[in-house]
Amino acid sequence: MAVRVKNILKILNQQAPFHLAETWDNVGLLVGNPEQQVTAVIAGLDPTNALVEEALARGANTIVTHHPVIFKPLSAINTADPAGRLLATALSNNISIIGCHTNFDSAEEGVSDYLGDQLGLGSLSPLVPAPDAQSPTGIGRVGHYQPKIAGSEFLQRVLRVLQLPAVQTAGRIPAEIGCVAVCGGSGSDLAPAAFARGADIYLSAEIKHSTAIWAVENNFCIMDGTHYATEKPAVSLLVDKLSKASKEEGWNIEILQTIRETPPFVFADRNYQP
Repeated sequence: MAVRVKNILKILNQQAPFHLAETWDNVGLLVGNPEQQVTAVIAGLDPTNALVEEALARGANTIVTHHPVIFKPLSAINTADPAGRLLATALSNNISIIGCHTNFDSAEEGVSDYLGDQLGLGSLSPLVPAPDAQSPTGIGRVGHYQPKIAGSEFLQRVLRVLQLPAVQTAGRIPAEIGCVAVCGGSGSDLAPAAFARGADIYLSAEIKHSTAIWAVENNFCIMDGTHYATEKPAVSLLVDKLSKASKEEGWNIEILQTIRETPPFVFADRNYQP
């Protein structure tokens, strides 16, 4: 059957309802035509020129990203700049771009659920439940280990799941960890909520200096796993959800995951060569 962009939107809305997005966010079809026939879908974390070029190289005319390609209102489109060049390339090649941002953060089986699952946590529930939610939706997740695990074991799990050589921490890592709060992406402001929920440790990203000081003063431990690393695992979840829908709906299209996307930050130590 012919698959159109609106069919992809329908499945995404079922899996991560767009109405769950924060009021300041921008989600859904951000570039393209909902009636356009889909050749293939490629998913990534960030809408970049590299991802658009990868889509072209792999025959995909529909891109699904976690972070929105258009976040704030545009006052101009300068095609000499990277942002303008991205839009020009997408439009000239009839590439549609869909954003699933805070709706995918908040959704049941979303970004933080997947992060918690990968860390082996059980009994996951929203860290900050969505108002008037009829299902377990909301930002962040709180989960448990039964029995508790050693703090050193938790650290190794974090490094393995996030594929990092090291992670910044504020406060001492507990000797034993039973309750963990996680929030993929920028979650500095949710640290007090994690503390109030009785978490032994909180894993998120973009932790503010003032929040780190607060954690130390309160004998609480926060790990900053970087924005990219704490959200990147969920891209495969998007691919899995769309692949399952493709099979159930009888779509004859490929659902691809980017193989070129890399984190914007790299570790530069004393051995780094520019």
